[in-house]
Amino acid sequence: MSIIEQLASSLGRRDEVPNQELAQQIVANGDQKAVAILVENLHHKNKDIQSDCIKTLDEIGKLNPKLVAPHIEALLALLDHKNNRLQWGAMTALNAVANENLKAVYQALPKIIACADKGSVITNDNCVGILIKLCAVPTYADDAFALLNERLLKCPTNQLPMYAENALPIINQQNKSIFVSTLTARLPEIEKDSKRLRVEKAIKKINK
Repeated sequence: MSIIEQLASSLGRRDEVPNQELAQQIVANGDQKAVAILVENLHHKNKDIQSDCIKTLDEIGKLNPKLVAPHIEALLALLDHKNNRLQWGAMTALNAVANENLKAVYQALPKIIACADKGSVITNDNCVGILIKLCAVPTYADDAFALLNERLLKCPTNQLPMYAENALPIINQQNKSIFVSTLTARLPEIEKDSKRLRVEKAIKKINK
């Protein structure tokens, strides 16, 4: 069976298991040709094939980002695609492979932020993930943290605890005060006690 024939929609399946199994197979074989086929078919006329391809690429990226990293430009090109599934799928895949080519990701930040500003929760979650990765690199840290702080200031309160917790490893003496100030300013907005406690806990960790 060809790579496309193994995708969920080609098999008449509505679940993601075939795509996950295909990703595992491609990773086990280090099959760069198969990855290239998936990238090529992101523009297939069938939207179900498009969705399966981006899902499979995302799974491959999580298992072995080096296999997908050569195609970062193709993923970036999808961020303004009319198909929303491809938009957030591309952002998810980019987050999975970003560390393999942070320079390309950094250069594409305007596009990444624009996509997140109009995108879904998943799109924003992965945008934040990308910014946190960039914050860990001194060359990109200042710009990336400024953009991360903007997202902390305006993200839905439901997402704030997770973003704050995920950002903790990149908080340092240079950005500590801004981070704490942002989280503290947003505490009154958080209605759920459990979520407010998580943000308060993040603030306490930084202030130790």
